Amino acid sequence: MGPRGLVTLSVIILWYTSNVGVLLLNKHLLSNTGFKQPVFLTLCHMLACSSLAYALSLSGAFPIRQLRSRRQVWKVSLLASIFCVTIVLGNMSLRFIAVSFSQAVGSGTPFFTAVLALALQGTRESRGTYAALFPIVLGVIVASGGEPQFHALGFAACVLATAARALKSVVQSMLLSDPTEKLDPMSLLFYMSSFSVLLLLPATAILEPGAFAQTRALVAARPGFLWWLLLNSSLAYAVNLTNFMVTKHTSALTLQVLGNMKGVIAAAVSVALFRNVVTARGLLGYAITVAGVFAYSESKRRARATKAAADPDGEAAGEPLLPVKAGALGGGGGGGTAIGIVASSGGAAGLALSLGGALGRVGSGGGLLSSSAQQLQQHHRSARSGGGSVSVGGVPVVAQQQQQQQQQRPPPGGAAGAEGAGTSSSGGAGGETGAEGGPAGERR
Repeated sequence: MGPRGLVTLSVIILWYTSNVGVLLLNKHLLSNTGFKQPVFLTLCHMLACSSLAYALSLSGAFPIRQLRSRRQVWKVSLLASIFCVTIVLGNMSLRFIAVSFSQAVGSGTPFFTAVLALALQGTRESRGTYAALFPIVLGVIVASGGEPQFHALGFAACVLATAARALKSVVQSMLLSDPTEKLDPMSLLFYMSSFSVLLLLPATAILEPGAFAQTRALVAARPGFLWWLLLNSSLAYAVNLTNFMVTKHTSALTLQVLGNMKGVIAAAVSVALFRNVVTARGLLGYAITVAGVFAYSESKRRARATKAAADPDGEAAGEPLLPVKAGALGGGGGGGTAIGIVASSGGAAGLALSLGGALGRVGSGGGLLSSSAQQLQQHHRSARSGGGSVSVGGVPVVAQQQQQQQQQRPPPGGAAGAEGAGTSSSGGAGGETGAEGGPAGERR
């Protein structure tokens, strides 16, 4: 295994450790320490996410992008509200039900995502995808009937948390569809956690008025409790950081498989640590749900592959031919926008055009490429057959620019060709908090 493989393996291990660790610590704090305040616990998580994200931005490791308009602030605050409710309900459910059962119920997220996407966006999936939802729901029903420690309130909170998680994903894809308003996952995490703190402070005071006094009493009686609470809150940020990192170092398919296996590992570890009773019926139900989730993920992957094969240029699948750096369009329009075009005839170098804001502002109607960028698409297609030039925003792109690129091209066998397409990749979605359309988060 080379250095890159070791880095990828380390990132995956950290991702699993932080995800499973924060879940188990939540259960431990809420069940075994006398700490019964899930809203206050969520407040601690959000404070850690906000402060650690800001601290890392000061170091330059993950700079925070600025919100550009009041409209964008409203959208992020709405997402933060849904996100906040999701975490609170999830923590609340752990007070009453086992981690293994909560993972079985949480595996039903694809069902709610498909239903909400159809209801709110009119998005229809393939028959195979809808068929895969049946075993997901059936498995949850079977597991619920076989759960010896079933608790109605905990079950309801877990189901609502699962539905809210799916709602956040769908609403996020709707609200942040404009490329000018997309944020990278770490910036979105900072803003959502900061907004969540503003919501959770009064919520804690109203719903858990004795939380602060009880926490101080627990710290005084058991000094180790403070360290557990700090570790738990730090892991909440690590979950999002490692989700962003694993998205960069693995493929979308690998991330789907890892995500599906994460719940199984968390359930197995929780059974080993907390010794909660698991029946054969509960295991069968969870197995059916996991199988349904795998079938759902595979069906979605095949549907995307079919769309991509039907339109190799990517237009039918909704993927832009020219990756545009999010946040560079519109606004002040002062900085140059880099657009990578792969010269498919030679396959060795990309043609980078600095438009200096010539693309103008992309409207909020959902279009991903302006008319100028569409002209560049035509140039890209004509280049395959030795086409000529194109004029973008009044700036002619002539053959002389192509000759200059060829003069700078490295000798045959160089690696520049693969890098030309990656000049300006940016995007928007990630995991629990990313601006995502899927589990992987936003591609940047």
